[in-house]
Amino acid sequence: MLENYLPILIFLGVGILVGGGAIAAGFVLGEHRPDAAKNAPYECGFKAFESARMKFDVRYYLVAILFIIFDLEIAFLFPWAVVLDAVGKVGFVAMVVFLGILVVGFIYEWKKGALEWE
Repeated sequence: MLENYLPILIFLGVGILVGGGAIAAGFVLGEHRPDAAKNAPYECGFKAFESARMKFDVRYYLVAILFIIFDLEIAFLFPWAVVLDAVGKVGFVAMVVFLGILVVGFIYEWKKGALEWE
């Protein structure tokens, strides 16, 4: 029974060695010449002009949530499309109901103006 786990343990060991070796090689072979720009908290080319704790508009979050919802919708559509013949009419109706719920939510967000930018 335990001999079945030996390949997994070997695989994990090799993965840890490869990952640790890459990190160690970066420390050993990498250049160590820090300056003020590299040690700055923001390496974007200019000084931060506002606090990192400023409030964001709620529309950013709404757009992010809508992206996640429709991204998951596509993630569910691919496997469903592959097995559409096997699931039959019941699977088709279930997916139509699922898509209908998402479309109703999308229309609600659209009518509320969540997708409008000023």
